[in-house]
Amino acid sequence: MQSIIPYILAFIVGATIGSFLNVCIYRIPKNLSIIRPSSRCPSCNMPVRPYDNVPLLSYLFLGGRCRFCKTRISLRYPLVEFLNAAFYPAVLWRFGPVWPTLFYCVFCSALIVITFIDLDAQIIPDSITLPGIPIGLLAGSFLLPDPFSRFEVLGLKASLIGAAAGFGIYLFIAEAGSRIFKKEAMGGGDIKMMAMVGACMGWKSVVLTTFLGSLSGSVLGLFLMISKGRGAVLPFGPFLAFGSLITLFWGQEILIWYLAR
Repeated sequence: MQSIIPYILAFIVGATIGSFLNVCIYRIPKNLSIIRPSSRCPSCNMPVRPYDNVPLLSYLFLGGRCRFCKTRISLRYPLVEFLNAAFYPAVLWRFGPVWPTLFYCVFCSALIVITFIDLDAQIIPDSITLPGIPIGLLAGSFLLPDPFSRFEVLGLKASLIGAAAGFGIYLFIAEAGSRIFKKEAMGGGDIKMMAMVGACMGWKSVVLTTFLGSLSGSVLGLFLMISKGRGAVLPFGPFLAFGSLITLFWGQEILIWYLAR
């Protein structure tokens, strides 16, 4: 029973922080403060009472509606809370009770915010990626393990190469795409996001994230083209986030599987 307690605590902390992530997802694209004012209903602007702001449970108790105006609350709110709550114990299980676990929890939360903002507004905010690059370089230099070699710290050199690879590869793709298709093929947010990912996990992770993101994006993109036509908008950030998370959790196993074939 005692071995389960850390995972339960991680789930609770993840759900609580997930509630704050919802604030970030809603306010950052609108250039609003994520601190003040307190949480409010987007429809009637009434402040959310503390007992109505309990992660996951309040949504169930309120029947998915605002207490005051009875407007339906988007299912995205408990979804974000649950996703973040699920990732924290998963990170703890994968890496154990070590300092990199705290960083990777924050990293997962940042990718969740990026995903939902990109889905909503088709932007990846600089307020996350630009600080994330130097923080990733610092953490990668002294703290974070190489995803493809769990026993070695990534190191400054590998972290710098990873950031440069993420930035350079996606800058090239963006420039080439713009020249070929005569329009913006990839936003600057994707470029900075991959520089952040490379700083945290190295250049091999950039390559694997790109492959996984492109593969999953192609599959869903084909489905959307069939169902909604060629005009369907499909932001790439969520797929890069998906590829980054798969690389973080199973990058070493994927490399071993590939080399054994």
